[in-house]
Amino acid sequence: MNLLHARIPAGTADTAPMVAARADFLASGAYRPLADELARVCEGAGDLVIDAGAGTGYYLAHVLEAAPAAFGLALDVSAVALRRAARAHTRLGAAVWNLWEPWPVGDEVASAVLNVFAPRNGPEFHRVLRPGGLLTVAAPTPDHLRELGDLVLSVDDRKEERLDGTLGEYFARTGRTEVHRTARLTPRQIRQAVEMGPTAFHLDRGDRRARLDALAEPQAVTVSFTVSTYRRL
Repeated sequence: MNLLHARIPAGTADTAPMVAARADFLASGAYRPLADELARVCEGAGDLVIDAGAGTGYYLAHVLEAAPAAFGLALDVSAVALRRAARAHTRLGAAVWNLWEPWPVGDEVASAVLNVFAPRNGPEFHRVLRPGGLLTVAAPTPDHLRELGDLVLSVDDRKEERLDGTLGEYFARTGRTEVHRTARLTPRQIRQAVEMGPTAFHLDRGDRRARLDALAEPQAVTVSFTVSTYRRL
């Protein structure tokens, strides 16, 4: 369901090529350890899980498998991505929405909110969650994909500190784990990892596209995320 129509902010929604790259990359299992960790911390999450910035629904589908009594709502600004999300799981619905606007969701209706590499609207997280509800936030660490250099956007070293500061007014942090591994990515996977993220909007700057085209051998790449959990105050 597209609730934004012409109001989608220009340059913010993932394009069809970006979504296709993400779907293929995630299907390869390269980020499966993160999906497994999200499913673990959200196990038995209750009756409604909202994924704020759900993309193709890959992570929400994994969480729903660990929460058999729950239904999922995927929110994202990309209509292209949400067409895939709507098919990602039988207990999943999807709505195109700008996460910085008040969400088309009632007060205190969700038992859990999932936020994976997406904008963090603390007031809306708090509003839609029930008292004591679970917020789970996944973010890349500064080491994530570091071997790829400026082919991907760098991560601020103080990102975790800023995250806690942003959410501290509304939530108490209850845990933080790190998913860290070395993955051997094929040239195709490396291209997909670049083309599915924000750098895809800037591939024609410098020699990025030429460097991607020149890839010929698999490469060992660091895959590193934090998974932080919070309870609504």
